[in-house]
Amino acid sequence: MNLRLLSLFVRDYKNAADPRVREKCASAAGIVGIVSNIFLSIIKIIIGVVTKSISITADAVNNLTDAGSSIITLIGFKLAGKPADAKHPYGHQRIEYITGLIVSMVITILGVQFFLNSVESLFDPVETVYSNVTFVILALSIIIKLWQSRFYITVGKHIDSTTLIATASDSRNDVLSTAAVLVGAVISRFTNVNLDGWLGCAVAGFIIFSGINLIIETSNPLLGLAPSPELIKSIGDKILSYDGILGYHDLVVHNYGPDRCFVSVHAEVSAEQNILVSHDIIDNIELDFLHETGMHVVIHLDPVVTNDEEINELHSEVLEIIAAVAKEAETSLSMHDFRVVKGHTHTNLVFDITVPFDCQVSDKSLRSMIESKVKQLSDTYFAVITCDRSYVSTTE
Repeated sequence: MNLRLLSLFVRDYKNAADPRVREKCASAAGIVGIVSNIFLSIIKIIIGVVTKSISITADAVNNLTDAGSSIITLIGFKLAGKPADAKHPYGHQRIEYITGLIVSMVITILGVQFFLNSVESLFDPVETVYSNVTFVILALSIIIKLWQSRFYITVGKHIDSTTLIATASDSRNDVLSTAAVLVGAVISRFTNVNLDGWLGCAVAGFIIFSGINLIIETSNPLLGLAPSPELIKSIGDKILSYDGILGYHDLVVHNYGPDRCFVSVHAEVSAEQNILVSHDIIDNIELDFLHETGMHVVIHLDPVVTNDEEINELHSEVLEIIAAVAKEAETSLSMHDFRVVKGHTHTNLVFDITVPFDCQVSDKSLRSMIESKVKQLSDTYFAVITCDRSYVSTTE
């Protein structure tokens, strides 16, 4: 139903991968939000003034801030749709996150202001008079807000917009605050107990809570949020689907907006394979990612010796050592870039281990634990270990 409504505004809405279509879908959602929220705020302000209810007035202003949020979001999507230029070669899509942050801060500030007003009304209460029309309007508001939330979620998932999904969460919170006002109004009507000031505090609390949550959600992408496990798996599965690719590591994903993703990764290929063949495979992977997913992928080619029995055996033994150390340290470790450098008096086993950010054991201690176990294989073996961190939510 919601997608059918979206189709009335955007005929080619199904092609959400197109930035222009994505912008149109976001604009349609913004317009729907502006119209519905202004409608709700106007009728609630009228009811709030007539009944002298600070809680209904607070709820009206909450809807008005939602309309303002939709306007700012609409402007944000317009600016985010600007093409890349010399000063911003990665595009302007992050403006969407910035506008979301501005909206979140405005919501929080207004919530604090209404909380102070509500606390003041507790010490100087005003008699409120609720009519049947008041109950009907509040109930209608709840229904509209429930639909609005579902509409935002549908469009947000369709165009992969964290801003719209966050706005949907705000609409759900509005349902709770309006429901609290409705229940309080019913109690006040039939018991003569004035709960208006307390309900005003509750609504203001909902607004503040919602604003803080939205600040966190919209700030995360700007700070550099780790990509989802689903995205990492899809990238890894695609890389491994090509013949000649033995594995991958050091995967880094940079997000410059909902449809601007830059990826770097090390792909392992057989050292015995012709370098021109390996390079051709890497080129094909990079081009396929760009054409099929829109991701800009840069792949570093890592040759791996595969036909040397001694090296293969050492590789397996070191993997067992790392698994044992990971168990002792109660963490997860992985190894890559394994090389064997032989000398006259000793042999260097050179490799990297990937350490999770939540590992409680220091890099120095991990290296020491691994080095001591490598020495048990042979006194002539020296482990040359580099500890690095995974920039994605899973390690490979």
